[in-house]
Amino acid sequence: MNYQAVFKRCEIKYLINAKQKAAILSAIAPYMELDKYGRTTIRNIYYDTDSYLLIRRSIEKPVFKEKLRIRSYCKTDGNSTVFVEIKKKYKHVVYKRRLTLPENEAMEWIATGRYPKEPCQISNEIDYFIKHYGTLKPSVFLSYEREAYYDKNGSDFRVTFDENILCRKEDMLLSEDPWGEALLEDGQTMMEIKTSGGIPLWMTKVLTELGVFKTSFSKYGNYYRNTIFPEIKGGFLYA
Repeated sequence: MNYQAVFKRCEIKYLINAKQKAAILSAIAPYMELDKYGRTTIRNIYYDTDSYLLIRRSIEKPVFKEKLRIRSYCKTDGNSTVFVEIKKKYKHVVYKRRLTLPENEAMEWIATGRYPKEPCQISNEIDYFIKHYGTLKPSVFLSYEREAYYDKNGSDFRVTFDENILCRKEDMLLSEDPWGEALLEDGQTMMEIKTSGGIPLWMTKVLTELGVFKTSFSKYGNYYRNTIFPEIKGGFLYA
């Protein structure tokens, strides 16, 4: 199956309520369509150092930040195909590079540093990331239900709606069911605009009329601030 391996785009986030979501869905209907996957449950395992160096740097809002995760769009069985992704952000532009591997091979790669296939440019970049940070471990299991809409005219303008965002530090396997601490309040949705160009005027008009404004919201970052940091504060020496 073909998949996009390289992304360069802006990603703008908005926290909306149920009424705003319904109005936005109605407004985008002439211009956008739900992708063929419909409403999908996305599972992610985020990797970090023992001292949570990656997420600590990220929430400080530096000019450059990066993350590593393994992602699946379905419940896995160990041999299922997953995505190994590095996501970097520089001056508000997101760069994502990803490869597909069987789940067991992907997790072994990060744990041992031994890439199981013939190397390529993207695998070399991910491998450098793994070796640069030393021992990386699964730090957070993060799941959510997503609806993704694409532009009918073929541009790369996309709008996604994430709900039931759950985080946990146990059972960090993509073969497990989603459960964990909820990051959103009842009725809230995380909407995200993804584009390599500008936002269409019709979409800007919709956001203005509904009083929807962009926000800063990192799923992993919020879970770290609200749950992980309070648990380790006072008893953990950061490196």
